[in-house]
Amino acid sequence: MMKMQLTRGVRWQNGRQGSALLAVFWAVIVLTMAVSGWFFWLQQRVQQHGEDTRAVEALAMAHSGIALALNPKVDRYSSLLEAEVAPAMGYRVTIESEGGRINLAWMLSGNDHSRIGILKQWLDLVIGVELMDGQRLLDCLRDYVDADNIARLHGQEDSKDYHPANRMLQSLEELKRIPGMEPLLTYPGWQDLLTLESTGPLDLMEVPEEVLRLLPGFNENRVLRWLQIRSGPDQILHTEDDPKFTGADQVRAALGFDLKSWERLAPLVTVNEQTIRIRSEGYSGKVIRQVQVVVRKGTGTPQIRSWNE
Repeated sequence: MMKMQLTRGVRWQNGRQGSALLAVFWAVIVLTMAVSGWFFWLQQRVQQHGEDTRAVEALAMAHSGIALALNPKVDRYSSLLEAEVAPAMGYRVTIESEGGRINLAWMLSGNDHSRIGILKQWLDLVIGVELMDGQRLLDCLRDYVDADNIARLHGQEDSKDYHPANRMLQSLEELKRIPGMEPLLTYPGWQDLLTLESTGPLDLMEVPEEVLRLLPGFNENRVLRWLQIRSGPDQILHTEDDPKFTGADQVRAALGFDLKSWERLAPLVTVNEQTIRIRSEGYSGKVIRQVQVVVRKGTGTPQIRSWNE
């Protein structure tokens, strides 16, 4: 009997020791996992902190590029528009005129038939909108901005489910609320072709060829001639050898417009639109941040029209 009790005691003691070893083993595993988890968390925080710092630096670089481009004496040809201020940290800036874009607000204002005619041709020949779709688009657009509640033939005025603003467009995003806009909104890059920020008339130094062809008096020969003239000797637009016209009359003389033809064209065009679009890309390491500003820039304080980042 005594031997049996001794044997049971030994087994119980061994069991206790085994349980203790197992508990220690699990404690070591848990501790190891906790330490590993903490180390992994710490690594992530350090990495995140580094990325956050890079992002702040990149945005600061983008802002530096904007500040430089806002200087009245800096133009699109300046060598200062690209700089690396420290290893793997700097900015790249581009400047373009808003005068090459269709100013939708200007085209719609004043019920000017010449402007509406250009807009209608642009929708047809550039965007490729079918005739009936184009009529609905224009009528709905004009009903949206006019002050009355009288619907045009293909337009739409106030109803249970739709309420036009009855004021001029304040942003291009508003187009998404207006019926009949689908043919325009589905065109790739439509927002890059339009503006609300320029002074209005199309800048002859900037408009693309397809828009130039819509202007009265610009037949095929005159279009080709003007494209050649404004590109300068190197035949590349927006390089330093481009001619520096200071007024529309110089363009009239260069293209040989008679006074009657020029009278039709002059209200629709300008030269050297002062509203510009500045895109600044700041970088720090592999992190890139962008800022885009539309500004009216003359000899005085620049007037910021929009700021996006």
